[in-house]
Amino acid sequence: MATVHDFSANTIDGKTEKLSAFKGKALLIVNTASQCGFTPQYKGLEELQQKYGAQGFAVLGFPCNQFGAQEPGSEKEIASFCETSYGVSFPMFAKVDVNGNDTHPLYKHLKSAAPGALGTEAIKWNFTKFLVGKDGAVIKRYAPNSDPLSIAPDIETQLRQK
Repeated sequence: MATVHDFSANTIDGKTEKLSAFKGKALLIVNTASQCGFTPQYKGLEELQQKYGAQGFAVLGFPCNQFGAQEPGSEKEIASFCETSYGVSFPMFAKVDVNGNDTHPLYKHLKSAAPGALGTEAIKWNFTKFLVGKDGAVIKRYAPNSDPLSIAPDIETQLRQK
């Protein structure tokens, strides 16, 4: 069965990165946007990165412009916004589609492995979050309005796993 580690994605600076580089780390994968009501969640995501990064955890941000055109900028503009507005230090990737015909293969996998409420796979909005175990298995999906800091206990559980 496929895991997150079987996929690759383009980084925000245009390099292809194999997600197998994150083997052995718990991950929180998030579709992000710079002009969304949930954009302040970048602060909580960065807090999680700072608190747990050294323990084998990483947030992975995937900008997406599919919801209300709330991520219209270029990758360079997105990177600058994240750094200057929220001090984002976690890996950011190039813009992706999370729904529709051009859905990134990683997101096809995430949605299939952890359907949303009522069993639907579609991503409903920006800042939908997926917790991934150290082995690359998708553990849980969190709604866009879930405060990143509320996920800390689940992250801690994953970090205790061998």
